[in-house]
Amino acid sequence: MTITLTELARWEAWMRAANRSEETIRLRTYHVRRVMTDLGIDPWSATPEDLVRFLSAKSTGWKPATLRSYRASLRAFYAWAQATGHRQDNPAALTPAVNVPRSLPRPLPETILTEALRAADVRVRLMLLLSSVCGLRRGELARLRREDVVEDLDETGARRHVLLVRGKGGKERMVPVPTSIAGPILRGPAGYVFTSEAWGMAGRPLTPAHIGRLVSAALPDGWTCHTLRHRCATVALEITKDLRAVQELLGHAKPETTAIYTLVRVNRIRAAVAATSSMTPTVDYDEVA
Repeated sequence: MTITLTELARWEAWMRAANRSEETIRLRTYHVRRVMTDLGIDPWSATPEDLVRFLSAKSTGWKPATLRSYRASLRAFYAWAQATGHRQDNPAALTPAVNVPRSLPRPLPETILTEALRAADVRVRLMLLLSSVCGLRRGELARLRREDVVEDLDETGARRHVLLVRGKGGKERMVPVPTSIAGPILRGPAGYVFTSEAWGMAGRPLTPAHIGRLVSAALPDGWTCHTLRHRCATVALEITKDLRAVQELLGHAKPETTAIYTLVRVNRIRAAVAATSSMTPTVDYDEVA
């Protein structure tokens, strides 16, 4: 027996009840269907060995982060299956954790950002700015509405624009936004900021994947919406020296995640070494030898 659309719909309803985003729901269901199709089995008879076989076969061609994401989807699916009586066990719980080596952040270089802003059309330019300046994810861009630009008072009592950003898991945060970015949004129509131009889809928001493709197309190969967030985090930390502020800006639950996004420039590391060197006692190594 294979998994049916009705059963998938029940799992999707379960995830919505847990306040998972639509992007997460689509990704999780795709992962499970992909695994079962590749293995040629139904999910109700899959063993831990079957799931390990799938992950092991993909380990040579896929990035570790992708493997970890698939494992997370399988663990979530079988936790639901066990809780609802479809299975007595959770075979995915017995699969080994995937080690993901920490990689260096890749902030988009300023020269590339400048060229992209010059060449992009008005809509894509706004996407680039919201990601590189305000740190929005592509999913947050897709959910952004004109009504989410509101006024707030800063510490001096002056009125400033802020964005009400709905992040992962429905978490909300307030992000200050420059007038140069808030203005084009406020001058646009009510509703979603980035809508489809396809026939019959007027007023419907673009999907996060579509926004990601538009942004990537405006940048050289290898640079994505995510590297714009890395640029935002890196520049913000360099200027403010405040990791907690950058954490709140990006909407991270933990400062450790923010640290992964921020590239420490070589000149700062060089300065750190110079500082420690200046405090080190002078030693005549020839004399010691």
